[in-house]
Formats: sequence, C-alpha cells, structure tokens
Amino acid sequence: MTNQKPQKDKSYLFLIIFALLFAGIITRSVLVPSNDSIKLPNIAAKEFAAKSVEVQSLNFSELLAAARDGQIATLSLRGDTATGEMADGARYKAVVSHDPALLAKLSDMGAMVTIDNSKGWMDMIGTWFPILFTVLIIMWIWRAMRGGGMGGGIGRIAQQMNPTKIIAGTKKKTTFADVAGIKVAKQEVTEVVDFLKNPDKFRKIGARIPRGILLSGEPGTGKTLLARAIAGEANVPFFATSGSDFSGIIVGLGVAKIKEIFEMAKRNSPCILFIDEIDAIGMSRGRSTFNDNDREQTLNQLLIEMDGFTGDSGIIVIGATNRPDMLDGALLRPGRFDRQVYIELPDMAGRREILDLYAKKFKFAKGTDMGEAARGTTGFSGADLENLLNEAALLAARAGRKEIDAKDIDEARDKILMGPKKDKKVSAKDLKLTAYHEAGHAFISVHYRDITDPIHKATIIPRGRALGMVQKLPIDDKVSVTLAEIRADLVIAMAGRVAEEVFFGRDNITTGAEMDIAQATYLARRSITMAGLSQKIGPVAVNQVDTFGHRHALESASEKTAESVDAEVRAWIDAAYKNATALISKNRAVVKKLAEELLRRETLTREEIEKIIGVKKKK
Repeated sequence: MTNQKPQKDKSYLFLIIFALLFAGIITRSVLVPSNDSIKLPNIAAKEFAAKSVEVQSLNFSELLAAARDGQIATLSLRGDTATGEMADGARYKAVVSHDPALLAKLSDMGAMVTIDNSKGWMDMIGTWFPILFTVLIIMWIWRAMRGGGMGGGIGRIAQQMNPTKIIAGTKKKTTFADVAGIKVAKQEVTEVVDFLKNPDKFRKIGARIPRGILLSGEPGTGKTLLARAIAGEANVPFFATSGSDFSGIIVGLGVAKIKEIFEMAKRNSPCILFIDEIDAIGMSRGRSTFNDNDREQTLNQLLIEMDGFTGDSGIIVIGATNRPDMLDGALLRPGRFDRQVYIELPDMAGRREILDLYAKKFKFAKGTDMGEAARGTTGFSGADLENLLNEAALLAARAGRKEIDAKDIDEARDKILMGPKKDKKVSAKDLKLTAYHEAGHAFISVHYRDITDPIHKATIIPRGRALGMVQKLPIDDKVSVTLAEIRADLVIAMAGRVAEEVFFGRDNITTGAEMDIAQATYLARRSITMAGLSQKIGPVAVNQVDTFGHRHALESASEKTAESVDAEVRAWIDAAYKNATALISKNRAVVKKLAEELLRRETLTREEIEKIIGVKKKK
C-alpha cells in the first residue's frame, strides 16, 4: 500500500474570514448608533431626572388618559411597542399602533415622541446570514473544483457526502470460518483468494483471474459476508460501497465518484472493491426510470473503469444483487463480471452448519438439538436463522430463564412463520370447530406418514390469521416430489374441511379451510400444467395466468385445453375430498379423541398424536 503525503486543507481560512466579517457587521449594528430615528418637530424638550423605578405596563386607554393629563414626558416607538418616562420619572411600557395621527396627538399633549426605525442584531442576522452562507458554499465548491478539475472536484464532494467504507487492517477479520451453509459458493471464490495471495502461480501458467465476481441470490443468504471473508482470507484492503451512493441531485455526481473510488482502489492494490446492490446503477440501459440519463452515464463510466484494468492491477470488483436479471448485458460479459456465483438458500445440512455457527453466541440448555431446528426451517436464509436464535433468546430471557431450550426455538419459529400469539379470546364454538378441523389434518397426516413428511405438532393456539395449524417437518431436502406424495398432500389439505362436515354437518362448515383449498388448488394445477403429471392432459406445459394478470413464458393454451385443465383440477380435488371423507368417517372415534385432547391441551406433539391414534412404532 502506497502512502501519500496529505495536503494541508486551508478551508478553515475562508471560515475565519467570513466569521470575522459577519461578527463585524453584527457589532456595528449593535454598537454604532443609528441615524434612522425620526423626531416630530415643534416639541419642547424637557430634562427629567432619571429614577430607578420599575417599568409600569399601561394599556392603550391608560396611555391616552395619561397623555391628556400631561403625565407622559417621552414616548419612543419601535414597531408596535412604546416605551418612555412619565412626568414624575417613572418608566412605562405600552403597545400602540403606528398611527401618524395618534402620534401627532400625543405630541400636541406635550409628549416628546421619537420613532425608532433602526435594525437590531437579529434583523441583521436574518439579512446577512443567508447571503454569507451562500457565498461560502459557492467558494467551497469552486475551491474543490480548482483543486482537482471538474471530475476530481465533484468526486471529492461526492466522497465527502457519501464516504466509501474502507475495511482494512482491523483486529477482527471475517474469514471463511465465519461463513457457513454456502459450501459451493465458497469453493467458487477460493481461487480468488489464492490469486491475491500468490499471483505468480497463475501468471506463470498464463491464467487470468476473473476481474469481477457477481454474487447473486435471495436476501440474507450471505453475499456481503462472503465478500468480507474473501478480503479477510486474502488479507488485503476491502473497499465497500453501494449502488445508491452513486446517485444524487447533482448531475455527474455518480460518474465523478466512480472515478474517485477506482483511483483509490488503484492506490491500494491489491484490494477488493465491493459494490452492494449494484442493480441500482447497473440496470439495463434503455429502461425508462427517473434520472435515467445520469444513471446510464454512471453505468458507462463503471464499464470503462472495469474494462480498463491492466493485467497486474490486483483489483477485484465484487458486486452483489438480488436481481441479476435486471443488469445490463455489457456488465456481465467476460472481462468485467466474468464470473457469476449464485448463492442459494441453504439446504438442511447448510442450515445445521449456520445454526451451529450462530449458536456459539448463545447459551443453550443441555440436549438442545440444532438438527431439529434445521429440519423445521426450510426456506430460511442465513439471516433468518440468526434471527430465529435471537428470537428464541428473547423468549427465554422474557420467561426468566438463563438458557435457551428446544421449546423456545419452536416458539420462535412459529412466531416468525405465523405471527405472535393472539390475545383475542376465541368463542367456545369456534375453538371446537378449530380443534376438529386440525384433528382431521393431523389424523390424515399420520395415515400418510410413509408417503409424505412426518407431522411435527398440531395446535389450536391462534396466530396471525390462523386459528390453528398442523406442522410437518421434512426428513431431508427434496429435489422432486412424486405423484403419490402430491395426491396424499391433497387429501391432507382437504381433511380439515371434511372433518367439519362429518362432525358438524354441511350447513356448519366454515371459512377456516380457505388457505387449505387455495394451496390444494395451486398444487393440483401446477402439477397438471407445469409438471405434466396428468394422464388426461399429458406431458405438456399449459399457459397459466398469475395473480397480476400476466402470462408466464409457457406455451399458449386454447380454450378447449383450458377447459380440460379446469376439469382435471376439479377431478383431482374431488378425488382428494372423497378419500378424506372415507378415512375420517371410518375413524370418527379416533379423530374425535384427537380433537378432545387438543381442546384440553391446546398443542399435541407427533409422539402424543401417534399414541392417541395407536400407531405402532417401527422396529
């Protein structure tokens, strides 16, 4: 890293000059007597002995009465406030209007009237401060432009407004040991670290290290953390900025700051330049957005800087975005971001690694299994998992315990997925309906335990919009789903509505199955139109319409095909409903026992449910 001799900043001289000038103006307005006072003529001046008495407040009527009696000796008017002395030497204060006729009348009654039009120091501040402040800003910008030309001056201003974070030489460095759950992504960037440590090994064989690496993936998957780990492993300076830092009110600000940042990186090479949310400036050109012209100029400058690297510059640009599809094609070509690393949501093994890593910061009760937590957090990112353990710690602390146990983690997961527990009291009728509804789901889930994911628990504790729920935990990560599992899931989804109908009658079914029906319909339609699992429709992709009315990029479907799809979806749902009805009707006593236990205990675990149903454990 090269060291440059810092230039002395003489901006403080301008501040001192303007401060002295401003102080001089204020001092003059306060100390120098004003010549703006106006005295009415033909008034006989009298001398009065000054007396140290309290100021008397008079209203307008009292002031006129005192003037008629000849008691007012002097009257000085400033704005609408009149002050002066009475004939006996007492001082007074009154509020009067600036009326020339009234002032002449008071003068005829023997008072010496003076009108003070001079400006006080507050008036002078209000007049001169905005002018001096504007001049100071203009001179500051002018001096910055003189110091480094137009680009360098604006770039320096931009750097002061949005400073680039420099993370280098810190005692606590982020390394690959601090990154878990993204093993494939770490392998992709390992050779970047090797290049920064041993560049000659690559140059001798003629290899060119990627000049830019684009990290993409869902929010919270660890893109920024991985970039910091690369810098920590390579032990090189790490410059961090974001795409939004290059946009501003001043036109040309982004271009100037791009130049400034890359100049800084070149002075500290080898180094890593990290640009977070790069889609803010790297969006495809031609899209109509606010301030589009300035954004495109900023993007063009970024393209020039990245393509202008020399082979031995030692600068590696790492970009991060959640929307790689929005980036301009020129930014992704080889020579710029010529390596793209997609960071997926962690699988079960990855979630276990992340939980074990974050668990080091918390205190857990003996026997707490992180594997169980990893099974129940499908779809969680690394940030979500850290938040899960933190929520569990908060719950344990709120309960007055010093350690986190499995129940805290389970409660934290339910809170994140479904929302906090409702304080609203549920009526006995609704609670009973909910218990039978969830008992139907639980019974059918256990019935299909060899086909679908095993049940985790059933509860009638209301959370969010749901009055109850049945949770399942996958045994392992699934790459695909079989047709048998899909049909079983459809029966499980229909079981709640079927239980209501079987035990309470058709007229007493509720809207509680709304989400179940929506999920079952989506699963059936997707399986038929996207996966080609229907014998009637065949292995073809049929065009679908999403919730916003836009069609997916699939094959078009005729009206006849669309009608056939609708009929097939209905047939799948009807078959699932029929199977659920047959199973629950045949096992009414067992389902009723499950519902009664839910009403008594509110929550049942998998072991408790299987015991009630009478499931024999596998040997």
